Amino acid sequence: MKLLSIIILFTSLFTYAQRGGERVYAFLDFPVSARQAALGGSVLTLTDDVNQPLWNPASISKEIDNMMSINYVNFLLEINYVSVAYAYTFNDHLGTFHTGLTYLNYGTFIATEETGLETGTFKAYDMVFSLGYGYQIPFSDFYIGANAKVINSVLENHSSMGIATDFGILYHNEFRPYRFAAVLRNAGIQLTSYDGTKESKLPLQIQVGGSYQLEHVPIRLYGTLDNLQQWQLAYDNPSDSTADFEGNVINESPTFLNNLMRHVVVGAEIFPDRGFSLRTGFNFQRANELSLNEVRTFAGFTFGFGLKVKRFKLNYAFTKYHPVADSHTFNLGINLN
Repeated sequence: MKLLSIIILFTSLFTYAQRGGERVYAFLDFPVSARQAALGGSVLTLTDDVNQPLWNPASISKEIDNMMSINYVNFLLEINYVSVAYAYTFNDHLGTFHTGLTYLNYGTFIATEETGLETGTFKAYDMVFSLGYGYQIPFSDFYIGANAKVINSVLENHSSMGIATDFGILYHNEFRPYRFAAVLRNAGIQLTSYDGTKESKLPLQIQVGGSYQLEHVPIRLYGTLDNLQQWQLAYDNPSDSTADFEGNVINESPTFLNNLMRHVVVGAEIFPDRGFSLRTGFNFQRANELSLNEVRTFAGFTFGFGLKVKRFKLNYAFTKYHPVADSHTFNLGINLN
């Protein structure tokens, strides 16, 4: 079961990143925030969530000053990961800094020789530490920010180190119902490789997104265009092929609209500024990649809720990544002011 779980994990992560097997450190594209996960996994415009700078560093501002968040994700089978985020504003001149740590544990595995003889056990994990800074452009409603990240990945006695950076820009005016953002994530290199052969590509991600607060209804809508660095996300799926009366196989190629929609992630939040809120989202790419013929898997759908009590925020998200396993994300936010 341990071997099955790690195979499922890598398959899901690579599929979710839309670049299966072509990038190292694919876990960097996985949402660790319960609020983020419940809204589809790619929201860019949250301004009151201390986890958001892990995805868009332009959201680092005084609004999340002295806030801390602890996240736990029960991913698939025995695979779990945790993350911690914190922001602090030194003063109006120096601005706000943000730090985050994510640790993904794949569990303990049985080591064997080629003949199947057991030789012991080994562990595997991924970890990333980030330090970010945000700045409001003077006399404007535009915010910019950047993250610097150090990455460590270990598999048995093999390890790898890398560095990456994120850049973001955010438009936010508290008197207007809309926000817009653009982000470049995971631009970096692998410093040391697992076996002496360096992998040149990290899971680079270019995204643009926005949100809109409805005027007379307590609902905020979110939308993101994902994976803009790579237009072609769809591919010919052999399971979609058909055969004519003569036995000739006919491959059905994805349409332009099908490929376009794979870049889209949408979400909605009911009562976003109240003590209790409900959230849901849909990721079109995930729905296409993880769907099964003649089986309803609900892949792509997400939902969750948030509860705020004084200085504490509790968030939960349910996500479907595989027909045989559900993913649950829990988040505890603390306002230390």
